[in-house]
Amino acid sequence: MNYQHQYVDGTRTHLPLGKVVCIGRNYAEHAKELDNPIPSEPLLFIKPGSCVVALDGGFKIPAERGAVHYEAEIAVLLGKSLSPAPTEEEVLDAISGFAPALDLTLRDLQSQLKDKGLPWERAKCFDGACVLTPFVLGSSFEDLADIGIRLTINGQVRQDGNSALMLNPIVPMIQHMASQFSLQAGDVILTGTPAGVGPLSAGDTLVLELPGVSRFEGAVR
Repeated sequence: MNYQHQYVDGTRTHLPLGKVVCIGRNYAEHAKELDNPIPSEPLLFIKPGSCVVALDGGFKIPAERGAVHYEAEIAVLLGKSLSPAPTEEEVLDAISGFAPALDLTLRDLQSQLKDKGLPWERAKCFDGACVLTPFVLGSSFEDLADIGIRLTINGQVRQDGNSALMLNPIVPMIQHMASQFSLQAGDVILTGTPAGVGPLSAGDTLVLELPGVSRFEGAVR
């Protein structure tokens, strides 16, 4: 499979995709490890499609801008646009595929911006800040509350989570997102990261998995 394209239901979606809609602090242990409070409502932010890169062939990080942290996440690809108040059935019908992905963060810059009470898009939206792998069909999972996500770096498992631990489950999360702004075919949803985030370095080798379903290898160039 060519990583330069995501094949879903026999169609081809070229990178960059649509926008990438993200949720922060969706795993309690991750919020705890960064000493962040658990949000009282979903904490949403958006990455532009221009920041999406493929894992295949390796990817670059802007190490000259401080620590670049990995955050492994379950990515959801929407194959259909959603209304502002979609039903559960409409959300499930719109989901085309799932993939393991990386949300990359300039952690030093993010901390500086947060300390000043400023938006932290600069820490989340740089070129290459969303690393995607090919998607498997949405029908690959019977239970969206039991999807694993695992990241191994240099042979050591760093993150090993499951959607069962999400504070905001996948379908209600997407329903909430759709109530805030338009979700369109080609958009990608990043569903939050489990505990175990940390810095990347040039030369690191990575394995991203939805255990038992898909597994992809790459490296930091």
